[in-house]
Amino acid sequence: MKITQIRNATNRLVYAGKTFLIDPWLSPSHMFTFADVPGHPYHIPDQVKEHLPMPFYDLPMSTEEILEDVDCVIVTHLHPDHIDISFADGTVGAPLDKAVPILCQNEEDAVVLKKSGFQEITILPKEWMKIGDASIRQVPALHGTYLPCGNAMGVLFEAKDEKTFYLAGDTIWYEEVAATIEKFRPGVIALNACAAETLENGRLIMGDEDVWNVSLAAPDARLYITHMDNVPHASITRHMMRGRLASRGVVNYDMPADGESVVYCCILMDTNQSNYLTEICVQVRQIRLHVVTRLCCGNFCVVNHLGEGAEEGALTTAITLWLTR
Repeated sequence: MKITQIRNATNRLVYAGKTFLIDPWLSPSHMFTFADVPGHPYHIPDQVKEHLPMPFYDLPMSTEEILEDVDCVIVTHLHPDHIDISFADGTVGAPLDKAVPILCQNEEDAVVLKKSGFQEITILPKEWMKIGDASIRQVPALHGTYLPCGNAMGVLFEAKDEKTFYLAGDTIWYEEVAATIEKFRPGVIALNACAAETLENGRLIMGDEDVWNVSLAAPDARLYITHMDNVPHASITRHMMRGRLASRGVVNYDMPADGESVVYCCILMDTNQSNYLTEICVQVRQIRLHVVTRLCCGNFCVVNHLGEGAEEGALTTAITLWLTR
């Protein structure tokens, strides 16, 4: 499994041989503010931030690179920080290839996607469906502490020779997240965790306390922290999150910078060191490396600054140094 942090909640996931593009917000930086949203339905506790243009940063790579070889798009919900939305006519996903299959949470979102020109739309079921060798299903999410800011979904992935992956989506920590972790025991959990908030809805997604709760519920999992540093209603930055998690004793997480990739290897922990090296190299060679790749086995992690197309010897040496350190 390889996850590339694009920007905000936008990620590229390579899983069981398929490439999924998650929550594709692909606009240039500084495109709109909260004050530009028609009807001005949401307000930020700090009113000055309502006039800060988002996204804060440009994409870390070209749109063409992001869309290359995508097999399926997943949109957890239709908010303008998860998919490009035209405020003029309400259509979504202008930069996307409308022929690529797209998964959404409900009929309401499917209607908007159809109006926007998407040709193969599937409402992700709450039971397993197959996409290639991967099994995927919708799981619950709660998008607000006071009042949900609309519906949202989490997504669960399973496949042979892959860790179970739980994309929690725009949710706070609550009983359904705990139940999903307890039932499915995911090995990797992606958490949207900038603690974004509005006056109308309260905190919309996870903050450091929620991440801490997830780490307690899933001590053997690796947490992948995303949805950071690009929206004005966020109340935690990556820098702040690192400090707060350190104070809470949370260490089983990755929080990649925009453009960074993390590879999670599904390795039997009772194999010897030689088999570790062989299995990791086999899995990594099967996945295209991009700029910086972090390799994770269990709760152990190494960052390799290896460019795309790095020689096999350099990769093997880097992993060997990690395993023997």
